[in-house]
Amino acid sequence: MNWHAVRTIYQHEMARFWRTLWESLASPVISTVLYFVVFGAAIGGRIEEIEGVSYGAFIVPGLIMLTVLQQSVSNASFGIFFPKFIGTIYEVLSAPVSFLEVVLGYVGAAAVKSVLIALVILATSYIFVDLRIEHPFWMLAFLILTSVSFSLLGFLLGIWAKDWQQLQIIPLMVLTPLIFLGGAFYSASMLPPFWEKVAHLNPVLYLVSGFRWSFFGLADVPVGVSLAAVAIFLALGMAAVWYIFRSGWRLRQ
Repeated sequence: MNWHAVRTIYQHEMARFWRTLWESLASPVISTVLYFVVFGAAIGGRIEEIEGVSYGAFIVPGLIMLTVLQQSVSNASFGIFFPKFIGTIYEVLSAPVSFLEVVLGYVGAAAVKSVLIALVILATSYIFVDLRIEHPFWMLAFLILTSVSFSLLGFLLGIWAKDWQQLQIIPLMVLTPLIFLGGAFYSASMLPPFWEKVAHLNPVLYLVSGFRWSFFGLADVPVGVSLAAVAIFLALGMAAVWYIFRSGWRLRQ
């Protein structure tokens, strides 16, 4: 393992984050405050509790997952697309580094950015609600695994995209609807039976459910199933990246 190459790619990606630290942190914090104002005031006044948890506290895991998924995909996709767009990706491809080292550098940086932003949002949430975390270890585990998994997805999107418009299609047209329909702001058990079954077809539901369980011990699906879903997603992402680097698809054209 060429750790020097991994560190170089990682530090290069993180340098962009530190240069725009205020912009990177201000946007999700402001969005979190607005969600609390809108959902907490408008809906929280009608739904005071869900299974013994105040509605304001109940939506915190969903808010964090919402930001983590979006930031992971955005950071990783831009990180690999920009070098491909300007042609510097060939320097990476010609260097004596394996696909695993390249992925560790780019995906690792994107995942760390997402985790840092998530922790900032968690700290912000304490201003608005009385929050408890029943399983802090599993909270961190779900947070890190989800960040890495969706950073891999973003990495794949960055390789797949041919232009800036394509880079935004999946996050806007697919990922955002799945997040909002994945139980970020409600429990799937609140839905009518038919729509509850439909909701269980949404993979994001399993991520949000497992993460919410780590806070309150409440889950729409068994925690083991949520962990298995994250593991499968992670394995599929790694397999896809391995194939792309082996075949050179969208990298050497």
